[in-house]
Amino acid sequence: MSDIAIKFEGVSKQYRLGVIGTGTISHDLNRWWHLVRGKEDPYLKIGETNDRSAKATSEYVWALRDISFDVKQGDVIGIIGKNGAGKSTLLKLLSRVTSPTLGSIKAKGRIASLLEVGTGFHPEMTGRENIYMNGAIMGMTKAEITQKLDEIVAFAGVEKYIDTPVKRYSSGMTVRLGFAIAAHLEPEILVVDEVLAVGDAEFQKKAIGKMQDVSQKGGRTVLFVSHNMGAVETLCTKGIVLKDGQLSFQGSVKDSIDEYLKDETFSEERIINGIEYLSNNIIINNISINDSESNVVCIDENNSDIHIVIEGENISEKNMSLGLVLYDYRKVRLGIFSPGHVKASNSKFEKGKFRIEETLHLPSNMTKGEFYLGISLHQPNIELFMNIPYFVQIISKGKTGATGLEFEYKDNGFLIL
Repeated sequence: MSDIAIKFEGVSKQYRLGVIGTGTISHDLNRWWHLVRGKEDPYLKIGETNDRSAKATSEYVWALRDISFDVKQGDVIGIIGKNGAGKSTLLKLLSRVTSPTLGSIKAKGRIASLLEVGTGFHPEMTGRENIYMNGAIMGMTKAEITQKLDEIVAFAGVEKYIDTPVKRYSSGMTVRLGFAIAAHLEPEILVVDEVLAVGDAEFQKKAIGKMQDVSQKGGRTVLFVSHNMGAVETLCTKGIVLKDGQLSFQGSVKDSIDEYLKDETFSEERIINGIEYLSNNIIINNISINDSESNVVCIDENNSDIHIVIEGENISEKNMSLGLVLYDYRKVRLGIFSPGHVKASNSKFEKGKFRIEETLHLPSNMTKGEFYLGISLHQPNIELFMNIPYFVQIISKGKTGATGLEFEYKDNGFLIL
């Protein structure tokens, strides 16, 4: 394999929908009967593409289909794609958690994987015991693990709890310790799934720095799955885009991110039926975002404004304010924009029709990736009239080098908390 660390050759993974296990006795007998006659597995001829938005028409689905690519030693590969694209399945196949239905995977060197919170941990064992157990699984001697022990514990920041069973750890503590073990026990290949998102901002920064050291100074290979495009661009040298279980694009990390963000599937049709009315005092007739019928907005560092127009009817005479909440790709709230009272067709909000028009200036340092904007109408600290969480999908092209948001007071009157 020369300088090739990982080689995927025609890898496919098929699952049967709605069934736990490999299938039924009749299917297993059918497979056996074809096998003894030297014929192909009949169930490999059926199955549909792994498109979550489409209704299933077959019992079988291809989580991955015909994946082929090489990873050179020392490469840092960012694997990106929408939820359900097959990213985690790909890493599980590489980590030998499960085996491919078709194709083969060749890897040169020891593999350390961090796929889910608590991967490889025994809940009844202490943190210290789990460090030794994980090291032994990776083929390291007790002396080698002991030499790295203090460094692992210090990086994870769990000194006080190192002799406590990990079942008493929080998810953040578990991820910290798991990543520290995987990164410090010197594997040739480090596989990291989205679990780093569980950690706080400080730990994520430390983890990304450690992965850079592992790849650049140690010459080790890293496969990194994340929806944080800023982290992917900062850490990775190359990228792979998966779509519906198939390899959609492979190239430089910048080109891969651009390919992912320009995916036409982001342009979804307008959705207004998510309005949650909490009061009988208001009726919404129309909501327009950037003078468009689409709920999807693409922004970059040169154009990060969102123009919002809400038209409706006020049944009461109560005054209202526009509330705007920013969420990340996991729909975790990042902050609240507080513009004060909105400008309407009549300042007293008398009975009758109204038009609310406001321009939101998003932070100029937004990282690449997906965000959501929730919209509400309320009487501050008194009554919530209408609420639409995650109404606007924001596709950020990002500021060069941005890895996160810095929340601060804005001169235009908006406040991010």
